[in-house]
Amino acid sequence: MENNQLIKHDGGLIKRVGNAISVTNKLLALAEPQLIPYRKKDKWGFCTPDKKIVIDCVWDEVERFSNGVAKVCLRDVGFGHYGYINRTGTLIIPCIYEFINEFSEGLARVCLNGKYGYINEVGEIILSCIYSNVGSKFSEGVAAVELNKKWGFIDKSEKVILPFIYDFASSFSEGLTQVSLNGKWGVIDITGKNVVPFIYDRICPFEDCGIRVCVNSKWGLIDKKGKTIIPCIYDEFSSFSEGLAYVTLYDKKGYINKEGEWIIELNNAYDSGWPFCEGFAGVAINDQWGFINKTGELAIPCIYSDVSPFSEGFASVSLNGQWGFIDKNGKNVVPFIYESTNSFSEGFAAVKFDRYWGVINKTGKLVIYCDYIDVQDFNSGLAEVDLGWGSFYINKEGLEYRDS
Repeated sequence: MENNQLIKHDGGLIKRVGNAISVTNKLLALAEPQLIPYRKKDKWGFCTPDKKIVIDCVWDEVERFSNGVAKVCLRDVGFGHYGYINRTGTLIIPCIYEFINEFSEGLARVCLNGKYGYINEVGEIILSCIYSNVGSKFSEGVAAVELNKKWGFIDKSEKVILPFIYDFASSFSEGLTQVSLNGKWGVIDITGKNVVPFIYDRICPFEDCGIRVCVNSKWGLIDKKGKTIIPCIYDEFSSFSEGLAYVTLYDKKGYINKEGEWIIELNNAYDSGWPFCEGFAGVAINDQWGFINKTGELAIPCIYSDVSPFSEGFASVSLNGQWGFIDKNGKNVVPFIYESTNSFSEGFAAVKFDRYWGVINKTGKLVIYCDYIDVQDFNSGLAEVDLGWGSFYINKEGLEYRDS
């Protein structure tokens, strides 16, 4: 691609980064050698970081190893059936399930013939596949399951712990869970005792500071016993981030703390705001975005058509239809030449140039050419990429784990 020649990468710098990664991988290998998903034509297996095949490419899909096992898939006339292999490539859970989750508390959710249940780590069916739905995982020894359009809770022996009376139920956390009954939401404990009354129209997942709840289109915050911390008076109420939540109250907007005290009040010039991240929050004036700091000062002016939260010290921002990156001083550290960008992850960010994606480092150097249809964020030194005919993995040096 000719346009990419304008922004070629510096191979020497990549090599130095790669050497650092290589050292890290060698240290990790002392505990457990890294196995990387490897694609050969349309089949998948696993290899070492130097592309030595360890598990033959016989699978239609694979996921990365976690806790010594990896999910694999075999397709039959277009339909996928999933199981698990161990690090020797031995199939320890047969590929018979239409769906299979990761293991939690020794059990994994599975779907067989359109019905859900749970299996253990040796493939034994522990909870019969008879349920129309089940919770994503066992938590605190019980799981939420749906039968005949009602939810209840069972233990690992399939004993009913709480009856099938709820419209919806979620997993337990610290002895409590949110459930819906007759169209209203509340919280119960493991005995079924109603600790937060069924009076809320919406209820959010537990946060350290409490539970955000909504009644009559107004939001507030309660504790896990149902006591009001912040009354339901707000039109908008974001999750808490770095101790603050963005709220709106009629024409008033800004940030409150966990006690409901206004910490930052935005004047009427501001249109909207986002949660804080790395000490900065995106805010808009006349549909132009910038950033405020924790004192409420407009630290980076509202001159951008769009912004993303700060990540690893940099924020992706859009100016005149092109994307680049700024630092926390507002300095443009990566030029505005990209059609789209992802946030930095593990020191690298995916960028889109002339319809294709590549990867830059924090100096803005293109370290992996813009050759891909898509590039995911790096995770443990690997990123999933797509050339248009299918996905595979690359490392931070751009080494492709595939065969033609």
